Amino acid sequence: MPAHYDTIGKTYRRARLPDHRIGAVIESRLGACRRILNIGAGAGSYESTARQTTALEPSEVMIRQRLETAAPAVQGIAEALPFADNTFDAATIFLSIHHWSDWRCGLHEALRVAQGRLLMFTWIGFPSGFWLTEYFPEIIELDEDLFPTVTDLEAITGPLIEESIPIPADCTDGFLCAYWQRPEAYLDPIVRAGMSTFAKIDNIDERILELNADLKSGAWDERFGHLRQLDAFDYGYRVLSCGLKGSKEAGR
Repeated sequence: MPAHYDTIGKTYRRARLPDHRIGAVIESRLGACRRILNIGAGAGSYESTARQTTALEPSEVMIRQRLETAAPAVQGIAEALPFADNTFDAATIFLSIHHWSDWRCGLHEALRVAQGRLLMFTWIGFPSGFWLTEYFPEIIELDEDLFPTVTDLEAITGPLIEESIPIPADCTDGFLCAYWQRPEAYLDPIVRAGMSTFAKIDNIDERILELNADLKSGAWDERFGHLRQLDAFDYGYRVLSCGLKGSKEAGR
């Protein structure tokens, strides 16, 4: 599988700083698990520093952006994990499953090496829309085609525990919906470079000019300014887990 982020991930660490509130949810769900495999680990966002973590990442560009204090990284792909059965107490997948060439195969592999215990931070679709799609309507089709639904995932994993993750207005992790209350941020090419969706969209510049014009004229605030009064909003991001909550075997 081509390491997609060798191309689009060169400035990733400048735009994608893990948000401590999302990180706290992830950390709490891992419970007593000690040996963690982080699949599609990228630059290391949300990796636990209190656990024995191994990172797996296909992109050399992303691996080079990992801090010296980050978990050791193995270059490889989810679909062919270079680990024996039951090597880890759990596997984590943070906003990476949509980049896998065969996510079903990758999930089977994760379950194999992690004793059937998974924790995912992913996206399941917009519960009530997103204003950015009015400027880039192709976002809906592009991302819905890439991200598996909960039903799709459960066909592989079995029942999943699902938790909604409302995105804070000041979210520090620059994924696609992070700046829902700060539309000016989408004008920044460094911010957009941290969002893989934009790498698949044509004619970006003219739509960015339209957004910029609407911000300057006040048209954006007339339509969406009410969002600036909110502290958080649900844009379809979820923490999903199996085999973790209440498991007496976790971390054995």
